[in-house]
Amino acid sequence: MRLIEHADGFDLILSGRVLLHHRNCAPAVFVGAGEPAVRMNHGNFDVSDYLSARVPLRHGVAVKTAAGIECRFSDCAGGAPVLLLRARGDEDSAVFEWSATATSGDLNRLWLRVPASAAERVWGGGEQLSYFDLRGRRFPLWTSEPGVGRDKSTRITFEADRRNGGGGDYFNTNYPQPTFISSRRYALHVETTAYAAFDFRQRDFHEIEVWEVPRRMEFWTAPTYAALVGRLSSRFGRQPPLPAWARDGAIIGLKDGAESFARLEKYLAAGAAVSGLWCEDWVGIRETSFGKRLFWDWRWNPARYPDLHRRIGELGARGIRFLGYVNPYLCVDGSLYPEAAAAGYLVRRLDRDQPYLVDFGEFECGIVDFTNEAAADWFAEAVIGRNMLDFGLSGWMADFGEYLPTDVRLASGLPGMLAHNAWPTIWGRVNAAAVAKRGKTGDALFFMRAGYTGIQAHCPLLWAGDQSVDFSRHDGLQTVICAALSSGLLGNAYHHSDIGGYTSLFGNVRTAELIARWSEMAAFTPVMRTHEGNRPRENLQIDQDPAVLAHFARMTRIHRYLSPYVAELSLEAASTGLPLQRPCFLHFEDDLGAYEGQTEYLYGADLLVAPVVEEGALRRRVHLPGDIPWVHLWSGVEHRGGREVEVDAPLGQPPVFYRSDSRHRGLFSGLAAL
Repeated sequence: MRLIEHADGFDLILSGRVLLHHRNCAPAVFVGAGEPAVRMNHGNFDVSDYLSARVPLRHGVAVKTAAGIECRFSDCAGGAPVLLLRARGDEDSAVFEWSATATSGDLNRLWLRVPASAAERVWGGGEQLSYFDLRGRRFPLWTSEPGVGRDKSTRITFEADRRNGGGGDYFNTNYPQPTFISSRRYALHVETTAYAAFDFRQRDFHEIEVWEVPRRMEFWTAPTYAALVGRLSSRFGRQPPLPAWARDGAIIGLKDGAESFARLEKYLAAGAAVSGLWCEDWVGIRETSFGKRLFWDWRWNPARYPDLHRRIGELGARGIRFLGYVNPYLCVDGSLYPEAAAAGYLVRRLDRDQPYLVDFGEFECGIVDFTNEAAADWFAEAVIGRNMLDFGLSGWMADFGEYLPTDVRLASGLPGMLAHNAWPTIWGRVNAAAVAKRGKTGDALFFMRAGYTGIQAHCPLLWAGDQSVDFSRHDGLQTVICAALSSGLLGNAYHHSDIGGYTSLFGNVRTAELIARWSEMAAFTPVMRTHEGNRPRENLQIDQDPAVLAHFARMTRIHRYLSPYVAELSLEAASTGLPLQRPCFLHFEDDLGAYEGQTEYLYGADLLVAPVVEEGALRRRVHLPGDIPWVHLWSGVEHRGGREVEVDAPLGQPPVFYRSDSRHRGLFSGLAAL
């Protein structure tokens, strides 16, 4: 890292990239003070800030020291320093360490402007659902429910906002992360769990906003995007391996009590490749106005699933795993809540010494305080260990990591505004610890929708959350592709979604076409999993329509057929950190067309997948990256890359191409016959 001094400021440069450009007339750093106001309603957050000051630190002095470079910032010439920056680095990485001085007062806001170029593209921000390229927009980074519809121009979002503020917007996500990758081939990460925002709307700079003085910021440069992704994966932790059994067919999600087993037989009779039966209602259900909800007491409910242990054993003998559901909350009318309350394992209220109760929509729950080591150990051992793994479960949805309120008292003393974003990673660590203690890492599979920095090291599989049961631009089928690509660049190798979507409200219901197209995409992702949705009785289920079931069964056989290829990609992910679903530019950096669009992706380096994401479409235009030949999977026709082609895309033949020089060509050519 180099320091270049100027008469009215200085630059910090890493591998030819200007990281900090400070001039007295154009300061890089602003500080301020604010008071947040946070209102939560069923996981939707209204976060506002009463800002009492935002001050540009116009005067900066930088000096070289034995440890690196020290920068002192003040708001006036000759004034006492308000903020210190200690920067150190080598030829391709740097660390900024920030600290407020004794003269800074109640400083609790920081803004940093990072130089940008007009043509620059930016990706990351955690798991983003609406926009893969973040340039031109501002993205608050706060884990929450993404919202219904996520588009203020639509009726469904209007109705959700009108009723409970749950409509969401383009930036709402279960999994934010203050990390981005620039097309200038550098990455930036802010080490903080405070509320933050990335603003990419300005032509000449990106503005980073943090509601604290962050401990540190980190930068990396690399000659290729793939190398940058590898460095981020090493920094945040490589994902646990994906179990081999998950590649061998679909995980069928049914929540129909004991009848689920009979319904599973319909899938098998139709020729579906099945790796697991997922019954989230293994704990029992309760009826609410939102639909059927689970009974949040994490143990087997024998009334709903009689003789479940024997049934799990019978499935196992047929090569089918059984999966369940858990989250970090305990309903007050269950058996685990009084046990946790008596032991002091629950998050407390700020205003009095009582457990903090959260209204989840017609039932209340306590929150297990995982900052209390004894509470975390109890949940990992007694709940996940004994009630789930020892009982025979091979996996589960680890849900609701994003709901921690901010007005809470934790055993660690961590303020709620800092604990909220940290909570998904803490929750992931509890699940991973329970799995590891039973020696089942790489065999048991849990999947999460919530995340934050460091979730990569704990969670073996992300899922994209509760999409609407439709093709909508901001909350439908195509959003899960964007989610996979954005999170994948930050070290999350494995991603999947609810086939057919989840959220059905205001008359919006599934169609056979939606299930078919979603199944086609899911066949070319690491894990296929179905979900009945929040209103199962009002929505089409796969096993209710013979044609839909037959189409789905064929897609599961395609998924299983690709298992050898996916196994190889999994080994690559373990050694390099590369995700299985990749943006085309990751391997074709010189192809300008590879940077456009966000609904096609490389599956590994050798398969190009462009799912049909528009209702009624029977053809699709696809950009074939690179100056190489690509073979259309279904017709066998070869097309030259570096251009856009239009191909037929009838049901059952989503646009998929493979490299003609792939050493897997023999495997791929056999797909068309399935």
